[in-house]
Amino acid sequence: MLTIDCRDILSVRNELLVYVADKVEAIPTLKNQQFTLSTLDDRDNIDPNAVILAIKEYLISIGEGKNFAVISNNDLINITSISGKTIEKTTNSSQDGMFSCTHCGFITQYQTELNVHMRIHYL
Repeated sequence: MLTIDCRDILSVRNELLVYVADKVEAIPTLKNQQFTLSTLDDRDNIDPNAVILAIKEYLISIGEGKNFAVISNNDLINITSISGKTIEKTTNSSQDGMFSCTHCGFITQYQTELNVHMRIHYL
């Protein structure tokens, strides 16, 4: 299991989580200022280099590649602002009150519907 510390990029943490989990085929779990990636089979390992590469690709795609460093320390990966700047994301009013699946991006306005949908990923 790998832990990714997103303290400096909290506003895009959910989008990053979906992007990285899809790239490295891992199961994400949200925590306060971080998320973890794990595999279905405990015998498998997640390649930290692949995770770092996916994080860097995401940061470049949103134009923030030069402003953040991605540092690995054993099973912890930190995303740290180089200049002290944090990412401010403008919110889209059409998505207020919506719930999104962390695995595939499915969106619904009902928490119960999302819970049922999330269970499908674990069948």
